[in-house]
Amino acid sequence: MALTIVVLAPAGAGKEGGGELSLTLDAPRIILGRAEGCEVRLPDATVSPRHASIRQRGAAYLLLDEGSDNGTYLGKTRIAPRTAMPLRTGDRIRIGRVWLALRIEAAVPQGAPAAAARELALELVARGLAAQDEDPTPRVLVVDGPDQGRVLRLPESARPYFVGRAKDTDLGLDDPDVSRRHVAITRRGDQFSVQDLGSRSGASLDGVPVPQFDTIWRPGQVLAISADRLVFEHPAAEALAEIERSPCEPLRPDAVFEPPSAEEPAAHSTPTPPPASVSTLSPISRPTAAAPRVAQGGGWGFTEALIALLALGVLGLSIAGLMWMLGRG
Repeated sequence: MALTIVVLAPAGAGKEGGGELSLTLDAPRIILGRAEGCEVRLPDATVSPRHASIRQRGAAYLLLDEGSDNGTYLGKTRIAPRTAMPLRTGDRIRIGRVWLALRIEAAVPQGAPAAAARELALELVARGLAAQDEDPTPRVLVVDGPDQGRVLRLPESARPYFVGRAKDTDLGLDDPDVSRRHVAITRRGDQFSVQDLGSRSGASLDGVPVPQFDTIWRPGQVLAISADRLVFEHPAAEALAEIERSPCEPLRPDAVFEPPSAEEPAAHSTPTPPPASVSTLSPISRPTAAAPRVAQGGGWGFTEALIALLALGVLGLSIAGLMWMLGRG
């Protein structure tokens, strides 16, 4: 049986209908945390780099806290560090302030789990950027040359985008030395590649000619097409790297985090505003819900009322005894 882990992120945050954010895994140990290398990467400042793990023991799954800063919760119960707690289908766990739902089911595990974990983290951050009215779409920009200021957005992964003078290209350039279809640019996840399409004047990456096959376009490299100079941006990847570098944000011990309802996943509450130096760009690290409720006293309970009645009784007996002694005197 495989384990499906669903991130209970806000619905509709940056994608039509929200869409389920989940990973299906079948491994003896699954690490949940904020750092690269975790099987489930949660880009939230309250999540430790290696926060918790789920261990497989035969057909059973066990949850362990890996010495996290803010604790691991099974439902509303905090589990002790290094203590294994059995998991069942339908259980909800909280990692920092992030709620996850679990399904133990007959399902096909994700291929390339490391890539799937990164895609999940990038999608979480992208939804967070969109919720803040920032455009998370990966893009190519013409930063210098006759076509300076033109932008090519690449929302679809693994699809080639064509650049050239032809009207049917995805990024049209007016430079007369540019071929009708000059190069193709492809994005796979957060990785960009470029391929020369047999152009007359060629293209180069930092002065190195681009061959007629897919070549990795690394961050910071400048793509030269005739007199135009192009660079690419991936806002979600840049924000994810910043979040992963940030220190762990401590949570107040008295903060209350209610699990989102099954019918309508809700944003997660933030106990205190994060420090200015901490990047909180995902929907789970910058929620839109109200501040968390802090438990407060609200009237006497049964025990307090009983103690008060006993005290009054003792006081009454004392007064009666005093009156009796005065009467005898």
